[in-house]
Amino acid sequence: MPLNDDQNSDSDSSRLSESTASSSDSEYSRQSFNSDSSSKPSSPASSPPKMVTFDELMAAARNLSNLTLAHEIAVNANFCIKHEDYPQNSLAGTVKQIVHKAFWDHLESELNEDPPEYEHAIKLFEEIKEILLSFLAPGANRIQNQICEVLDTDLIRQQAEHNAVDIHGLANYIINTMGKLCAPIRDNDIKQLKATENIVELLRQIFHVLDLMRMDVANYAIQSLRPYLRRNLVDYERTKFQEILEETPSALDLTTEWIKESIEDELSSISNESSSSPGADHSSKSSISPTLVLNNGYLKLLQWDYHKTIPETLITDEVRLQELREKLNQLKIIACVCLITTNMVGAAIANVPDFANLLKRISVPLLEGMSKKTFDLKEALNAIGVQICIKVNESLTARDLPTLNAEMQNNLMGQIRSIVEENNPVSSLIDKRIQLFMKSLLALPSFRKCMPALPGGLSVIQPEMELVGSQFASIVEFNKQVYGPFYANILKKLLFPEAAIGKAGIEAPSN
Repeated sequence: MPLNDDQNSDSDSSRLSESTASSSDSEYSRQSFNSDSSSKPSSPASSPPKMVTFDELMAAARNLSNLTLAHEIAVNANFCIKHEDYPQNSLAGTVKQIVHKAFWDHLESELNEDPPEYEHAIKLFEEIKEILLSFLAPGANRIQNQICEVLDTDLIRQQAEHNAVDIHGLANYIINTMGKLCAPIRDNDIKQLKATENIVELLRQIFHVLDLMRMDVANYAIQSLRPYLRRNLVDYERTKFQEILEETPSALDLTTEWIKESIEDELSSISNESSSSPGADHSSKSSISPTLVLNNGYLKLLQWDYHKTIPETLITDEVRLQELREKLNQLKIIACVCLITTNMVGAAIANVPDFANLLKRISVPLLEGMSKKTFDLKEALNAIGVQICIKVNESLTARDLPTLNAEMQNNLMGQIRSIVEENNPVSSLIDKRIQLFMKSLLALPSFRKCMPALPGGLSVIQPEMELVGSQFASIVEFNKQVYGPFYANILKKLLFPEAAIGKAGIEAPSN
């Protein structure tokens, strides 16, 4: 995966990027967006429309793959390559099993012939030799020469012609060499290899352990690469995306539409808050804060329909954003359940310590897997309502208070089930308060130093909200750092189109 070590950037374009990432609203003046940032060497260039060839499209896809992989390695400390088999009883798994069994059965029949036939075994030894050599660090000449000498396929083929191949001796040498090269986690696998007597099964297991060793090497490389990527990720991602943009001029179309929608929402909000004169649209548009536009766009991602394509500049964090959206949906349901319950039976449970957390502990297990298509939310809410009625009555009984009658229980369970209904007032209220909290969080100059006050009704989910909020704000902050220059150019064209037209008119003669 190629990495760009060039970290030089023009001071003007750096200021533009930083302002998009963290400036206050007042810093986004018309002057900053009328500046000629697009001509700076390190600013993202706008490519003229052109036909994209298949090779260029594939190159862009490779760049996107590298960018996504680099981003995942850097931001996800748990990212690693895992050895995964096909699901049991799956078609692909069954086919693989049949093909492999046929191969090893054929090898066994060849070695059992009189005299033995070694051609397939020799090919396996040749492949094993190449795998072992791939594990060696540069300069390991002695062991390299030894591997090439012992596993010399020409020599083994000559020995086979005279029926003098010591196949067990070769296998033992391979196992001993693997033991020298493997990570400590594979020591037990090496011991099991040494205890295997059947030569065909031994060769099969050798390949299995070699696959595990290749995975270990790849994960070690990832671990070694992670600190470098973290130090250079902003420059690397910005450079890679610029390459994608040059090869695929339409690579910012969805991002532009995303920002455009956010601008339209902001204009609509301004229009609703104050009566506008016929000529107020333009002045309202030019006074919109770019920071607010971007932040509102980011907030949309927490309610995004992830069946449709996400803006190009956020593809590397799509999975994380989707997980945060699903977590917020779960937290919203929990907050709704707690609010409904406390409003209905609040007086009876007002003095019960930690009752709100008890409601949360009831709800969380029953809401696991909410994002799955097979999940029945209405059924889950009904189960939550039943459990809450039981716990409330247990608490009332323990304090010699009258329990909830059947009508009250049905009312409580019905209100909990109605959370999923469209325009449910409790659900709408909690949703607005969650959005207000996240919006306040993004507006903070440094979200790490403090958290905004949590709106009413969310105290029961405060620890989870603060965790989700900090994770979301971290994604937003990094995304602004990387793609700030690209966003600045888009905002300049959408908010100040007359400046872009004027600039084009001035530059036209020189072109």
